Amino acid sequence: MSELAPHKFMIDEYKGNKIVKIYKVDEEGNELEKYGTIVSFGLTKAKYILEHIDEIKEFVESQSN
Repeated sequence: MSELAPHKFMIDEYKGNKIVKIYKVDEEGNELEKYGTIVSFGLTKAKYILEHIDEIKEFVESQSN
């Protein structure tokens, strides 16, 4: 998906719990300060996403045309 802005994936921590975080970066790979986080979620939401990954892929494909 080359049309996406430069970004990175990381496992972070929020209030003592592990979370997934995808965030925008600048040319040097540094997280953008303002509005840098694209999405972040914990284990429970990750499980729901994985349960419906095929439907999410279909949605992306249908909206990308």
